Amino acid sequence: MSPLVDRTITALRAEHDVLAALVRTLTDEQLAARSGASEWTVAQALSHLGSGAEIGRAPIARAAGETVEAEDNQTIWARWDGSTPRAQAEGFLEHNARWLDLVEALTPEQRTSLTVDLGFLPEPVPLVTAVGMRLSEVANHSWDVRVAFDPAAGVDAGSAEVLVDLLTGPIGFMVGFLAKPAELAQPASVAVPGGGLVIDDAVTVVDHLESPSATFTGSAEAFVRLLSGRLKAPYDSGVTVEGNITLDDLRRVFPGF
Repeated sequence: MSPLVDRTITALRAEHDVLAALVRTLTDEQLAARSGASEWTVAQALSHLGSGAEIGRAPIARAAGETVEAEDNQTIWARWDGSTPRAQAEGFLEHNARWLDLVEALTPEQRTSLTVDLGFLPEPVPLVTAVGMRLSEVANHSWDVRVAFDPAAGVDAGSAEVLVDLLTGPIGFMVGFLAKPAELAQPASVAVPGGGLVIDDAVTVVDHLESPSATFTGSAEAFVRLLSGRLKAPYDSGVTVEGNITLDDLRRVFPGF
């Protein structure tokens, strides 16, 4: 199996190609439609991904030895927020492609050795962590865009499989930012596709469980959407949880972003 960093970059390319093909077909009316992120239009979801690509490219480029002119995040966000919906969509296409071109061009040695100072974490992180965080963002917000036009859409299955592996390792700390374990009256260990979810004083994703107290029956993509607060009606068909907690309990633990 390819190293996790390679699998993550491959998943990000697949995400871009699918989403870009859709974006190129969208009318102005469709860009103004409500996305799966209820507070955002489709164009605003694309703006979030595009500005994230612009901001996130710079630290990786610097780690790879490229000289990058500094621009503060607030200025970048203001520029994107002030753009028209069409410009936001076109900006996503441009900047996400530039981000991908950069990481795809990294050598095998760079992919394993680079550390990236993202600016908001206590210390620089391995490249796999940086690209893994990006995949989490892209997979969920790509769903936000696609579900606006296809209620049966899911997170890409390949991305979901990679994300479960990432969550058991280099981006596992993200679960702590997303979860509210105090919402449960008792600890739980939940069997999920590809691993397990342990909820006590903290919340962790593990690669296996010996004796789960509950079972999440559904796909890996549904589990990924659960963690980001996107496993809500009517987008939860076929998902069940049996054991000492319920699906609604898990939704309270993961209210979303």
